[in-house]
Amino acid sequence: MPANIHLPTVSSFLKLLCAVLQISGFVQIRQHRVANHRWCMTGAFIVYCLFLISCLTYHAVVVSTGSRGHGWIRPVYCTILITHTVLAAAIVPMVVVTLLRGLRLAVEKHRPLARLVLPLWR
Repeated sequence: MPANIHLPTVSSFLKLLCAVLQISGFVQIRQHRVANHRWCMTGAFIVYCLFLISCLTYHAVVVSTGSRGHGWIRPVYCTILITHTVLAAAIVPMVVVTLLRGLRLAVEKHRPLARLVLPLWR
């Protein structure tokens, strides 16, 4: 990995760009601009995939130090870490199904799932 690439910075930028595209997509669908919504959400998905690649690459290369905390903060940290990891793994198939339903114009199946997935996807 080149020394001039700082993956946490890249990951943060990609996550921000994904959030901007998600918010833009939400605004577009509220204004009934379906084509624009589709572009925004497809772009958000692509950027999110790049984010996951950069995150996984970083964690594969960098040795994790784990929690060095002691006392009450350690279980709090571990609880947050475990729930974050489980939700991060669970959201991927949910996003894929939501995206496919939207692209196939299965609106009645897409809409309720999208309402659940969008707040979790951030």
